[in-house]
Amino acid sequence: MTTVGLGRELVSNIREFALDVLDGLPDEALTWRPDPDANTIAWLVWHLARVQDDHVAGIADHDQIWTSDAWARRFGLSDDDTRIGYGDTSDDVAALVPESREALVEYLDAVTDRTLSWLDDAEHDDWDRVVDERWNPPVTARVRLASVISDDLQHVGQAAYVRGIYERR
Repeated sequence: MTTVGLGRELVSNIREFALDVLDGLPDEALTWRPDPDANTIAWLVWHLARVQDDHVAGIADHDQIWTSDAWARRFGLSDDDTRIGYGDTSDDVAALVPESREALVEYLDAVTDRTLSWLDDAEHDDWDRVVDERWNPPVTARVRLASVISDDLQHVGQAAYVRGIYERR
């Protein structure tokens, strides 16, 4: 399997796993927290989509969907809020309140579709291009995509866990 094929499979899996977590979930469960400082399902799904949106936009050199399509208001945030979740406080997590489950799904779908489109158009010789020189060694497009996928899979698993706790409480 090629890098593109593997990337497509894993990115599609992230979406499907997140949709499974959100399927049939009442809106009030989106912001429920197992303890006062825990991440919510809404925050976890938003964060995994934001990371993918931000990082793939950086690799592909295109605008982020979040900033180009004014998504912040649909998540209870100010229009100039461009954070992606790293370093968020408990208050930041609590402040993220999507207007509905559908808003999460729509943002996730838009990000996933953009990522899959970029993967379809990716040049095979572009995978070793350095996209971030702040690290040692510098990060290539291939390593950044692997990092996004790994991070997203962890967060979707966490969201599934929180849903399980919510349903068993």
